[in-house]
Amino acid sequence: MKYILSVLTLLFFISSCSQKKKPLPGETEFQKNLNAEFKDATTSPLKEKDLKTFNGLEFFNVDSNFVVNAKFVRTPDEKPFKMKTTTDRLPIYTKYGEVNFELNGKSFNLNVYQNEKLMKEEGYEDYLFLPFLDETNGLESYGGGRYLDLRIPEGNSLTIDFNNAYNPYCAYNDKYSCPIVPRINYLKTRIEAGVKNFKKY
Repeated sequence: MKYILSVLTLLFFISSCSQKKKPLPGETEFQKNLNAEFKDATTSPLKEKDLKTFNGLEFFNVDSNFVVNAKFVRTPDEKPFKMKTTTDRLPIYTKYGEVNFELNGKSFNLNVYQNEKLMKEEGYEDYLFLPFLDETNGLESYGGGRYLDLRIPEGNSLTIDFNNAYNPYCAYNDKYSCPIVPRINYLKTRIEAGVKNFKKY
């Protein structure tokens, strides 16, 4: 009888633990991977108190209207410059090119950049940084704008998926130093895609 009670107690404990451990939300691979990164204490930018209550980031609904085909124009004569950040750090970036695209019947243009230090690291030689601001900032999305990761295309076009837009680490923890989005990369429209503003409880 004692053995049966012990087994039942153990099964109840295991069942309770599995019920408490909710799977992290995410509609896409990008969302699932980002949530996994934030849940893992070794990779998460969250403060300790926020990590304890973290159940997943909030995203706009995935919308194919925010996946755009852009014309990619290289700008090879650009000089390196110091990009402003939220701290005194001034990383060196170079404008690599421009992307031109249409969204909701309007034409837009954004600059894309390369980080001089990062481009020398293996696996990041063709990495492009696309920071942007839009009219959801300070409302549904982070006030400081959001980022997108791109790769240098072989031709003169590339796909921009705003559903993969993410917040700077500064949106979660002020110990980080984050590039400030250049004003030239302001989109006078609402980008209702990607990560929303982080609600701290």
